[in-house]
Amino acid sequence: MINETLYYLILFSVGFIASIVNTLAGGGSLLTLPVLIFLGLPSNVANGTNRILILINSIVGTAGYKSKGVSTFPFNIYLGISALFGAIIGAEIAIEMKAEIFNRILSIVMIIFGLIIILKRNYDIETITERVTGKYFWISIIAFFFIGIYGGFINAGIGIVIVIFLNVINRMTLIRANATKVALISVYTLGALILFAINGKIDWIAGFCMAAGSLFGAWWSSRWSVKKGDNVIKIAMLIMVIVMSVKLWFFS
Repeated sequence: MINETLYYLILFSVGFIASIVNTLAGGGSLLTLPVLIFLGLPSNVANGTNRILILINSIVGTAGYKSKGVSTFPFNIYLGISALFGAIIGAEIAIEMKAEIFNRILSIVMIIFGLIIILKRNYDIETITERVTGKYFWISIIAFFFIGIYGGFINAGIGIVIVIFLNVINRMTLIRANATKVALISVYTLGALILFAINGKIDWIAGFCMAAGSLFGAWWSSRWSVKKGDNVIKIAMLIMVIVMSVKLWFFS
C-alpha cells in the first residue's frame, strides 16, 4: 500500500503526461485508466473519474489552440453535440458493466490502439481544401454519434480515431484535426461526466488531482507543434500498452 503523498504525486504526474499524449495525438486514457485501477479504484469508478481529467484537458487544450489562432468553430461543436448523444448511451453501458468484463475489453482496446499509434502515418495535407460541408458534414455527424458511443463507454484511444477520421475524411491537417478533437471531446465528455456523477461512479479527489497535472500538460502541448516528439510518444505508448494490457487480462 503506497503512502498518501506518493498516491497524489502519481496521480498528478500521470495527469500531466496523459494530457500531453491526449492533446498531441490521443491515447492518454490508455495510461490513466489502468493506473487508476492499479491504485485501487473499481473499474467503473476509474472510468468515471478519468472523465474529469479528459474534460479539463480538452477545455485547456482548446484554449491553447485558440490562442495560436487554430479553431474549427462551429464545425467542432456540431460534431461534439452529435457525439454527446452517443456518449450518453456509451456511459450507461459502462456504468452497468461488470468490472471483470470491462478490464478484458480495456486490455484488448489497448493492444489495438497501441498498434494504431505505432503504425499510423501522418496525413499532413496542407494544399487540399477541407471537406466540412455538404455530404462530408453529414457523414461526419453520423460517424461521430457512433464515435461518441465508444467515447462514453471507455474513451481510451478515441483521440487517435478522431484525428485519423478528420485527417482522412475531412482532409484536415494534423494541427486542425487536433484542435477540433479537443473541442468536441470537451462537449461530449461533460455529458458522460454528469451521468457517471449521478450514479456515484467518480472519485472526485483523485480526478481533480489528475486534472491539476493536466492543466500544465494540455496548455503547453496544445501550443507546441503536433509533429514534435511523435516517435518518443509512440515507443512509450507501445511499451505501456503491452504491459498494462497483459496485467489487466491475466491479473485483473
